[in-house]
Amino acid sequence: MLKLENVKKRYKDFELDCSLTLERGQIVGLVGRNGAGKSTAFKLALGLISRDSGSVDLFNKPVNKISDKDRQRIGVSMGDVGFYEQLTIKEIVSILRNFYVQFEQEYFLKKCIDFQLPLNKPLKEFSTGMKARLSVLIALSHNAELLILDEPTAGLDVVARGEILTLLQEYLEKDESRSILISSHISTDLEQLCDSLYFIDQGKIIFSEDTDVLLDEYGIIKVTDDQYSKLDKEYITKALPASFGYQCLTKQRQFYCENYPEVAVEKANIDEIVFMMMGGN
Repeated sequence: MLKLENVKKRYKDFELDCSLTLERGQIVGLVGRNGAGKSTAFKLALGLISRDSGSVDLFNKPVNKISDKDRQRIGVSMGDVGFYEQLTIKEIVSILRNFYVQFEQEYFLKKCIDFQLPLNKPLKEFSTGMKARLSVLIALSHNAELLILDEPTAGLDVVARGEILTLLQEYLEKDESRSILISSHISTDLEQLCDSLYFIDQGKIIFSEDTDVLLDEYGIIKVTDDQYSKLDKEYITKALPASFGYQCLTKQRQFYCENYPEVAVEKANIDEIVFMMMGGN
């Protein structure tokens, strides 16, 4: 459904070098700190900015060759509602109805009411969280096959984030062939939703993995200096000095549990994996 292959985009003090694949029916997450290149990758995927090299295919055709009909198949939230701040939701509805052939007005208005979004107030009076909810609802409201969501839960509290994630799960349950590409710096959001994760740092994809594998097979090993010196390092992905000696990231947690019973080996969560991959040596 979407493929970025060796795509490069150069700016004065930043370069993106990205390869990423999203298959039909998949939910793929892009994880990285602010400024890592997530938004640039999304803009390239949508053809909003030009690339310096590499290829971007969307719906099995070059992104610059997709038709207006193809664009109807995409729902996008890039952190901004994208409408003039003086408009109200009721006025936005008339625009969406004319723009999207499959706009689901009843569903959209019901969800706005559920989210306590005022229908007659101008957008300029909306809070950051209200705008975030509205942006996601617009992306979801026209039966899109592909969602591209850049930090859709940014600025939301725990309850509101849960509401957004529930919306996305409902969207997927309606049609298993739908796909989502989503970014977030809140890893627990992606952990619940995504089939696989790509980790980006300083413009480069440093590794990718299925979410189930990350949660089931990866581990954090905590060792003293002496234990570290005797440790079989064949399956150590990253090592980071710590006050007690070293903490190490491994994809073979079970190997170390079985062969080093005297060593502390813990399951790794996504936050720990991100920290180790982007900070470990």
